[in-house]
Amino acid sequence: MPNPNGYRKGPVLLRGQQVPATTSDQRLLRDEGGTEWLHADPWRVMRIQSEFVEGFGALAEVGPAVSLFGSARTKPGHPYYELAEEIAARLVEAGYAVITGGGPGIMEAGNKGAAEAGGLSVGLGIELPFEQGMNDYVELGVNFRYFFARKTMFVKYAQGFVILPGGWGTLDETFEALTLVQTHKITEFPVVLVGSSFWGGLLGWMRETLAGEGMISADDLDLVHVVDDAESAVRHIVERGAALREKEEAAYREAVEAQAEAERAGEGASEQ
Repeated sequence: MPNPNGYRKGPVLLRGQQVPATTSDQRLLRDEGGTEWLHADPWRVMRIQSEFVEGFGALAEVGPAVSLFGSARTKPGHPYYELAEEIAARLVEAGYAVITGGGPGIMEAGNKGAAEAGGLSVGLGIELPFEQGMNDYVELGVNFRYFFARKTMFVKYAQGFVILPGGWGTLDETFEALTLVQTHKITEFPVVLVGSSFWGGLLGWMRETLAGEGMISADDLDLVHVVDDAESAVRHIVERGAALREKEEAAYREAVEAQAEAERAGEGASEQ
C-alpha cells in the first residue's frame, strides 16, 4: 500500500508511479560490471556535494546540540518513548538543541520533547524504500539521499550522543561515533547509552571478548557511559562535555606556548 506521506528523494517528494524501485545509495554502490558509471558518477558527485552544502547551510546556526538515537519502532506510551521525551526536554533546559533522524519512535519522542520544552527540534531524514517521512515535531528538517552525508551532520553539529534502545541503525550510529572518537578522527565528546538492562549484554561482550582478547584496549570502554534515567543522561552530557572542552583548550594553549617557545629559540639561534 503506498505511503500517504510519499517518498522523499532529497528535497523532492514523489508519490504513486513516480516512486523509484531503488534508493540513491543502492544505485551509487551497485556494481553493474559495465562502464556506464563513468558517465553517471560525475553527476552523482555534484549531487553529493549539494547535500553537504545544503546540510551545512541549514545547520550552521543551530548552536550547541546533542544527537539522540533510538528505535523507529518504539510506540508512544512505551517507557523508552517517554524517557526519550524527558531527556530531550532536559537537554533543552540545559541549553542544547536536539537532533534526531526525524522519523517515528524514539526519534519522534526526542523531537516532541525538545519542541514542547521550547527548544530547537531538528530532524535529519533519509531516503529509504519504506519511507516514513518527517514526524510532526521537527521544526528544522533536512532530507538526505545518502547516508554518509547525513551521518556527517549528526557528528559535526553535536556536542554529544544520547543513545536509547534501538536496532541496526542505532547500533551503526553508536559504533561509528565510538570509532571516530577512538581513532581521534574527531574531538572526543560524551556518548551516553540509556538503559543498562538493554545494553548490558553488549557491554559485557565488549568487555569480556573485545577487550579480553585484545581487540580494543580496556580504556576504550570508558568512551561510553551507561545510565537509566534522564537526569543522569543530561548531567553526564553537560559535565563530561565541559571537562573535555577544558582539556582541549588546555592542550591548545600548551601547543601555542610550545610553538612560541620554538620560534623564540629559532630566533636566538639565528642571531648567534
